[in-house]
Amino acid sequence: MSKLITILLFSFIAITGFSQNAAVHSNTDKGQIYVLWGWNRAAYTKSNISFKGDDYNFQLKKVMAHDRPTPFSYYNYLKIDRLTIPQTNFRLGYFIKKDFAISFGFDHMKYVMDQNQTVKMTGIVDQNGPFKGNYNGDKVLTEDFLTFEHTDGLNYINFEGEKFFNIYHSANNKFIVNGLAGAGAGILMPRTDAKLLNYERNDEFHIAGFGLAAKAGIQATFFKHLIVKLENKYGYINMPDINLHKKGINGKAKQAFFFAAIDGMIGASFSLNNKKKNKNK
Repeated sequence: MSKLITILLFSFIAITGFSQNAAVHSNTDKGQIYVLWGWNRAAYTKSNISFKGDDYNFQLKKVMAHDRPTPFSYYNYLKIDRLTIPQTNFRLGYFIKKDFAISFGFDHMKYVMDQNQTVKMTGIVDQNGPFKGNYNGDKVLTEDFLTFEHTDGLNYINFEGEKFFNIYHSANNKFIVNGLAGAGAGILMPRTDAKLLNYERNDEFHIAGFGLAAKAGIQATFFKHLIVKLENKYGYINMPDINLHKKGINGKAKQAFFFAAIDGMIGASFSLNNKKKNKNK
C-alpha cells in the first residue's frame, strides 16, 4: 500500500509539473493590456455640405472627397517629431474579461474635397464680388470659391468594445492568431482648413460632431508580446458644427457621410495579472 501511495504521489507531482511547463499563454485573458500605433487609408461617400454665414447661405449636394496619404519615407513616418503627420491610429485596450476588451482610440484620418468638381448648388451668396447671386443648379468648385479639407485630421476620438476569437495557437506560445470584431462611438475634433470666398480660414481644433463605427480584423502575436493588427472599419460621421473662418467671423458648415478605412497597427501586449502574482509571492 505504501508503494502504491508513493507511486501515485510522484505521478501527481510529475503531471502537475508538466501541466505548468506546458501552460498555454493567452493575450486575451482578463487583465491583459495592449498599446498600438499605426496608419490608415480611408474612403468617403458623397455628402451634402451646408454653409451658413452673415452673407451666404447655401448647400452643395453630393460632394466627393478623398483621403490624403503622406508619401512614405523614414522622415515622414518614423521621425519622432513627425509621427502624427501621416494618417495615423493610436489604440489602448484593456481586457475586462476573457476575449473581450474595451479600448480608447484616436483615428487621425484626412478628408479632402475634390477640387474643380461640378455639384448641385442651391442658396444665396450676398457678398459683393464675382460669386454674388442666387443659385439653383450646377456649380464648379474652383479654388477661388471654395477649398474644403479636414487635413489636420478628422480626428475621430472614440471608445470601442472588441470581441476576440482564437484562430491559431502554436504549441510553444510563440505565434498566436486571433480574429476580432468590434464597435464603438466617439467625437470628431477636426482642424478644418476651409477657404470660402475671401474669408480667412479657421485654424483651431474644434468639437464638430460625433461618429459611430463597426470593425472586423485579424491580430497576430509574436513571442507573447509583439502585436501586428489589421482592421477593416466602417462608420458614420455627422458634423453639424464645423468652423470655417478666423475667430470672430460668423460662418459654419455641416455635413454627414459614411466612411470605410483599413488600419494597420503594431504594438505590445502585457498582463497586469503577472504583476499582481509577483507581488503576492
